[in-house]
Amino acid sequence: MTPDRRRRRTRAATATMLVSFAILGGCGDDRSPRESVAMAGTTMSADATTVENQFVEVVGRVSPQVVQIETRVGVGSCIVYDDGGHVVTNAHVAGTARRFRVTLASGERHEATLVGSDRARDVAVIQLVGARPAPATLADSSGVRSGDIVFAIGNPLGLQSSVTQGIVSSLNREVPEGNGVTLSDVIQTSAEINPGNSGGALVDLAGHVVGVPTLAALDPEFGGTPAPGIGFAIPSNTVKGVADRLIASTSP
Repeated sequence: MTPDRRRRRTRAATATMLVSFAILGGCGDDRSPRESVAMAGTTMSADATTVENQFVEVVGRVSPQVVQIETRVGVGSCIVYDDGGHVVTNAHVAGTARRFRVTLASGERHEATLVGSDRARDVAVIQLVGARPAPATLADSSGVRSGDIVFAIGNPLGLQSSVTQGIVSSLNREVPEGNGVTLSDVIQTSAEINPGNSGGALVDLAGHVVGVPTLAALDPEFGGTPAPGIGFAIPSNTVKGVADRLIASTSP
């Protein structure tokens, strides 16, 4: 092939490619590339704002339903369970105490007494004296799926109404608590569970409680310190079953 013929073929191929790009660029959209990018950015921003607003709405709605409990040995979290002033927490948070001080999200403090405790399932029920805050809504935890977005709301290190966010990492875990109790069918979550979060709320995007955060996994390679992003929560169906039984057992 002569040099002139090779140049002519190259120019023809280039022209064909340019025509092809022009046709593809015009198909289905008569906006300029700059306009298309601007429109895509606007759509993404609107979607992000919608998700952010949903997060804010859920946290704002559920936080008042998660209260702080104090015993002689420490501070933990509770969920307002019903309109009778009952709150639920972990049995290991209640410990051996029978009387407690509970601080509502508003800052009001109330005395409370133990209704009952199930150490094998790590659930306890306490009743407020002279206060009836609005209860949380507990979900049917049988519908929880790995990958669901969740929030852990509680009072870690005494920091009231703190929130961490993550996903449901796995279901039906069996986890030893280290006190002779092994919990079964628990929810694993990547939402951070810190000391004081126990007894609080693991909440879905509908603002419903799907579980009660109980403990974080410990990493033996780092001296038994909490392993980041591996926490566990008792499913809400287990909590409801135990709480209803404990309340019924003390009813006249």
